[in-house]
Amino acid sequence: MTKDMTSPSDHAGGTVAMAVLNAIQNPVVMVDESGFVVFANWEAEAFFGASASHLARYRISTFIPFGSPLLALIDQVRERKAPVNEYRVDLSSPRLGQDKLVDLYVAPVLSEPGAVVIVFQERSMADKIDRQLTHRAAARSVTGLASMLAHEIKNPLSGIRGAAQLLEQSAVDDDRALTRLICDETDRIVSLVDRMEVFSDERPVDRMPVNIHSVLDHVKAVAKAGFARNIRVTESYDPSLPAVYANRDQLVQVFLNLVKNAAEAVGDRPDGEIMLTTAYRPGIRLSVAGTREKISLPLEFCVHDNGPGVPLDLLPHLFDPFITTKPNGSGLGLALVAKIIGDHGGIIECDSQNSRTTFRVLMPASKDASLEDASIASSTGHSR
Repeated sequence: MTKDMTSPSDHAGGTVAMAVLNAIQNPVVMVDESGFVVFANWEAEAFFGASASHLARYRISTFIPFGSPLLALIDQVRERKAPVNEYRVDLSSPRLGQDKLVDLYVAPVLSEPGAVVIVFQERSMADKIDRQLTHRAAARSVTGLASMLAHEIKNPLSGIRGAAQLLEQSAVDDDRALTRLICDETDRIVSLVDRMEVFSDERPVDRMPVNIHSVLDHVKAVAKAGFARNIRVTESYDPSLPAVYANRDQLVQVFLNLVKNAAEAVGDRPDGEIMLTTAYRPGIRLSVAGTREKISLPLEFCVHDNGPGVPLDLLPHLFDPFITTKPNGSGLGLALVAKIIGDHGGIIECDSQNSRTTFRVLMPASKDASLEDASIASSTGHSR
């Protein structure tokens, strides 16, 4: 077994190198020519569920499933002395857990003959970002459709409604019901177009530091006074959470929509419950649409419910427009939620399994640190 490479005093600048590797939000390990793990960053320790010193006692083959493609990749890199990428490699095992689908980057360490570095990227995060980009594209398609509908449909509908009203004045009783039906249906279509016009609003979002707990408390109060009157609504807040950089009114709109959906999912079941949670989850970064800036998304806000869950075939398309399970739903509510969160540079995801559905929103923190203390103080006491 070669010398332990985890010591920061091995060479000049080792401390800096260690800090850089530990700051990487992907598991990184280095194995020597015999296959022993000689370095593991903090993310790798979490990934394998073992400390770096424990990992260093064993070969990498000890921690991955028997016959894993990773072993063949390591041999290939050693032979070619060139890096290799492999996508969607299944490392699921009793040791690592289920659904461990990863992308692999394996590269030779030229200064250490036979040694290779392995970078693991869990597909759950990669797929999450891919889906978020898809949600934004879907919202943009609705934006174009909304603009077209506003110009090409609302004006003819106005003429149709006016003609129906004129006919109603001279119609007999039997026909008057038909003219009233025409008016009601045109009103319904106009209302739908008005809702879609929200998507065509391309003005910059007016944002400021917002205390998310005051937003969620307001949403809870509205829900308990109306559609969630008979449903238990609880919360578990992180009292040290900084302010979120967002538009308060739009956040209220987002979480009212999510809580209303949760209430409809729970229905009249006696043990129905909706839970609101907040937490700090560092490590997720995403590009802001239309800029080169990359922002961190450490703030996690969730709406949980114990309803029957979302059908598996619907889950990947949940935020697409016109997708709904409600008999009278338009399928625009969650599409609008996705647009608002996307406009804020954030991510929204839905996990649904075993009668437990979670809508998870990840958003940036406020850059104004001076307001963080106010946010923390005002939210103290909410965790319960």
